[in-house]
Amino acid sequence: MLHGRDQRDHYDWLTAYLAARDLQVATSRAVAALIGSLGVISVLVTALSSGLQHSFRFALAVVLLVVCTAMVLMWSRSDWPPRWQSQVCLVAGTVLIAATCVSDPDPVLGLLGSVAFTVTTGYAVIFHSRRWLIGVWVVQLATLILLAWRLVSIDYGLAVASVLFVVLINAFMVFACELVLRLIGSEKPHGEIEPLTGLLNRDAFYDSVATLIGSRSRHDDRYLILIVVNLDSFSLLTAMSGKTGGNRARVAIGQRLRETVRGDAVIGHQGDAEYLVADVFTTPDPTPLAERILGTIKSAPYQLTASLGVVSTPLKPLTEQASHDVLDELLTISTGAMYEARKSGGNQFRLLLSPALASTDGDDPDDRPEIERSA
Repeated sequence: MLHGRDQRDHYDWLTAYLAARDLQVATSRAVAALIGSLGVISVLVTALSSGLQHSFRFALAVVLLVVCTAMVLMWSRSDWPPRWQSQVCLVAGTVLIAATCVSDPDPVLGLLGSVAFTVTTGYAVIFHSRRWLIGVWVVQLATLILLAWRLVSIDYGLAVASVLFVVLINAFMVFACELVLRLIGSEKPHGEIEPLTGLLNRDAFYDSVATLIGSRSRHDDRYLILIVVNLDSFSLLTAMSGKTGGNRARVAIGQRLRETVRGDAVIGHQGDAEYLVADVFTTPDPTPLAERILGTIKSAPYQLTASLGVVSTPLKPLTEQASHDVLDELLTISTGAMYEARKSGGNQFRLLLSPALASTDGDDPDDRPEIERSA
């Protein structure tokens, strides 16, 4: 089971995970195709059923067609749907499956159609939470009881076997989907992931950078690069676009940072508009990376810029000290450099090459060289 996330909605975390791997479009198209296929089957079964009154059959078929078409269009858009729209789809899909099954005059066919509940079961587990799964199962259980009651007078054994079959495949669907979520999250525990962006939180960032420092060879000259990225005028964006617009911008910037840095780099997110980047270079000057970060943020479709504080320091002395103490000092220095860049108008960075660190040599940390760069 997914400890710590069982009762919380997965949607924002899954959104960030898919965005980080360019899978949002493929996923949305797959969901749209699944909804469309089930919708076509339901409309045909309802429209061609001979045991229903014509007016009721026509009305139900129209409702199925309209609602399924709306859901398909929603998932076919270029924008990933917000959470509330996904929840509406889950509720609508569950209710429509129940209505289609119950309205069938043949209880055997109704029980056969209730297998479609596995779709909403899997959707609730992967995209949302167990709280939503309970709601799906309440509707499903009521549907199965009603259909079994109609069938039991005809064939008791078939009624019991059909209900057990549907329950078992739904239970297996829950197990399979939670297994998938566990495998997806095996890269990092959910507690270490900032849920919106899918990036590391501060504590996990520290641990990963400490691992990065300890895993490198000390036989060559390498440099730890630490960058604090703060989005300029982010509060203005949220004031104009609301919380939803701000969240989308944060996810998009996180994705762009992933695409800009190397695969071995460590990326974290803290606060509303601050990102942390760490990497190991063979040269002391990370100017090209800082310029790429400024450029990718400025070119994002949110009219944002960023202020960067960049620190480059030899890696070997850091291994002799407590990693978290060193990182605390480096982060303090790079944050100060970021604020200097911000005071100068933003959309630029301040680079500190080999600053003196009190945690490594006892020198005054304010006695450090500074190189100013602008985008």
